[in-house]
Amino acid sequence: MTTSAEPVRPGPLAARPVVHRPVPPTPRLLRLPGVYRPQEDTALLAAAIEDLVVPPGARALDLCTGTGAQAITLARRGAETVLALDLSRRALASVRLNALTQRLRVRPRRGDLATALGEGPFDVVVANPPYVPSPEPAVRSTRGWDAGPDGRAVLDPLCAQADTLLRPGGTLLLVQSGLSDVDRSLTTLTARGLRAEVVRRARIPFGPVLSGRTAYLEAAGLIEPGQRMEELVVLRADR
Repeated sequence: MTTSAEPVRPGPLAARPVVHRPVPPTPRLLRLPGVYRPQEDTALLAAAIEDLVVPPGARALDLCTGTGAQAITLARRGAETVLALDLSRRALASVRLNALTQRLRVRPRRGDLATALGEGPFDVVVANPPYVPSPEPAVRSTRGWDAGPDGRAVLDPLCAQADTLLRPGGTLLLVQSGLSDVDRSLTTLTARGLRAEVVRRARIPFGPVLSGRTAYLEAAGLIEPGQRMEELVVLRADR
């Protein structure tokens, strides 16, 4: 699904002029049952990758790869090696099928942030991690999106280790919801010595998951009473 978006390049906590550019449609990908479906956040992150200059011979990482949408985009943009990490075996099987179908070199591997740290550093890291606030612990069927009471169970360790994942001159692109504290991500990335900024934004209606937990989100102070829209953002952090 395509959504309108506003690519921006503000400083960590300041605004700059907005340049309007549409988000390209997400390519059709094979997806096994139970694998996270490419949607608005997938398209927004892919658009940010299209804006990125991928250096020749780049080592790239797609963390929380799902169907491999971003790994496919990185391979198309010229990354020499692309590692696609996910905890879901079905996701990794989907990545293999999509890479084979499109004749692109992508290496799927089962793993998480700790695995990525052992494989790094990288020239380009992209991540669409779980970021949805949840009153219940994530289980196998929800671990693709649920991320603790404030949505930061994966975002916090990722931002804290981002500098270690990157080679000098490397870039991280990270998509998250405005409900899971964008300023906290920017502050953590900046504290690690990275130049961090928001490069893409999109406002979308709540999907089925958020719509089903509005009472919790309101009680936790994460949304205003009656709020039924969220903002997605892509953060860029350069080492």
